[in-house]
Amino acid sequence: MALLFPFALRADIVVIVNKKNTVDSMNKSQVIDLFMGRYRAYSDGSRANPVDNGVTRLKQKFYERLTGMTLARVNAYWSRVRFTGRTRPPIQLNDSAAVASFVAENSDAIAYIDKQYLNSELKVVYRFDEQ
Repeated sequence: MALLFPFALRADIVVIVNKKNTVDSMNKSQVIDLFMGRYRAYSDGSRANPVDNGVTRLKQKFYERLTGMTLARVNAYWSRVRFTGRTRPPIQLNDSAAVASFVAENSDAIAYIDKQYLNSELKVVYRFDEQ
């Protein structure tokens, strides 16, 4: 198990949409706005359906790199927001394969996966700069 942990930290996370989605790229602020519930639409006005990855280490790394917040803080944020009824958190699927499949079947979906799960039905709209 100790050997798997460093590999998980090196996972290359990419933000993806369906290849038919009209959005070709996004900046960090736009990704934050969608995954933190500030907006529910892409910049062109079309509906966005954010999807969280159920792989805890990947989800943790994604939110830390995206927002600078720990997963515990992100979860606390969503508890507060959900209580107000303003918006709902992204749906969550079990793993990167399920996420990739869901995005491939739903043109409004946006998600993050380890890049090894990319396929011809997906388009990368955001990459984290290597640090």
